[in-house]
Amino acid sequence: MTWRTIGSVRKSPFTQLDFRSKLMIMFLATFLAFLWESPTLMGGLALLIAVLCLIAGIRLSYLGNVLRLMLPFYGLLLVTHGFWNTNVGRTPVWITPAAWWLIGGKLRLTVEGLAYGFMVIFRTLTLVLVIPLVIFTTDLNALIVGLVRIRVPYKIAFVFSATLRFVPLLFEEIRAIAEAQRLRGLAVEKMNLLKRLRVYSRIAVPLILGAMTRSQQIEVVLAAKAFSGSPDRTYRHESSLRAADYIVLVLCFGALLAALLLRVTTGLGRFGLPGLR
Repeated sequence: MTWRTIGSVRKSPFTQLDFRSKLMIMFLATFLAFLWESPTLMGGLALLIAVLCLIAGIRLSYLGNVLRLMLPFYGLLLVTHGFWNTNVGRTPVWITPAAWWLIGGKLRLTVEGLAYGFMVIFRTLTLVLVIPLVIFTTDLNALIVGLVRIRVPYKIAFVFSATLRFVPLLFEEIRAIAEAQRLRGLAVEKMNLLKRLRVYSRIAVPLILGAMTRSQQIEVVLAAKAFSGSPDRTYRHESSLRAADYIVLVLCFGALLAALLLRVTTGLGRFGLPGLR
């Protein structure tokens, strides 16, 4: 199992881009996510990033798993902003009945609060999806070289890449432990939530011990190879910008300037809903 199989990415034109171009895309998406407060624009940005993930080869099942994992958090955001975001909420959708004890007639679910909650959901979704869009579509060797080319210290780049290599090993270790428990007659899928949490807590102990053992082995290997972390070294893999990379960089930089200029001059991206004031 390799780190790339987590997202099950296939080859696509997006994977051929240089890592620096992908970093510019991630920076632009992050900048726009914090610049815009409009639910419509943020929804369009989140949709665009999701479409780019599919074009890049990230499977729809992976995106679905991310959404299912985030659903409780998103539900909490809608409830909190819908009821208690008094800074934007003015148009009530539903008010607690007066007969309800203690909160009767005091809590209001507002259109603006729900809209702001959706805006925050789209913002977090953009930030969550843009990371695999960049990381899963880049070979680790190209990632290290790309980071060094943008003046990131080699030690930091190496630690980052080593962490990415380590994650699939942890997933493989979890799968092996779970399979061993199934062979011993432990049917986790038939248990309730509380029992499952107990079983997973027991998996954590051998998983942590295995991770510590692997980290010690890596330390011994690096010491045996006299690893110093010096940036004055040769690289087997080259990182060069091609025509497509320059086009992406120019488009991203132009979009960034345009979004910032429109926000200052026309207020594009401010929170608001069509037909409501």
